[in-house]
Amino acid sequence: MLFNHEGQRVPEVTFRIFAEVGWCELSTADLFNHKTVVVFAVPGAFTCPHSPIQLLGYNEYAEVFRANGVDEILCISVNDPFSLASWAQEEGADQVRFIPDVNGDFTREMGMMADLSDKGMGLRSWRYSMLVKDGVIEKMFVERDGFEAMPVVSNAEIMLNYINPEAKKPEQTAVLMQMWRTMLSA
Repeated sequence: MLFNHEGQRVPEVTFRIFAEVGWCELSTADLFNHKTVVVFAVPGAFTCPHSPIQLLGYNEYAEVFRANGVDEILCISVNDPFSLASWAQEEGADQVRFIPDVNGDFTREMGMMADLSDKGMGLRSWRYSMLVKDGVIEKMFVERDGFEAMPVVSNAEIMLNYINPEAKKPEQTAVLMQMWRTMLSA
């Protein structure tokens, strides 16, 4: 069962990340307090073709999000930090911060855990996005069709339309060309 947590605080969990200085702990307070943050969740790194499309949209829209008050864009996935770093590098996603939810603690607390064992993927995240202001979830967009369909409501354009329907969006041809290149290389 999927949950909508609008109006509630994000779950309090600690993420273990690997940074230049080695292993570090990062709390949800570190990520969300005193900030406006856009979060999108994917079932996993390299889960083609839909996760790269979702990622590239947020990466391409990053400047517009920032111009409209967003401090940071996070991609959360039930993955290890090394897989996420490789995926970010392969996609050229340098405007999004990748947060590995290695054991699925955040995803589970959000009520967004999906059992994809029948597809050989184990426990993963449902595809969704949310706008978080100072640790409180203002808006959530949860995909109805899970992880196998194109991101219809959790994509960057829908989130930007929620934040500011009048915002000037990036050239669609640039976004679509990057997505097309990703799909061809898959």
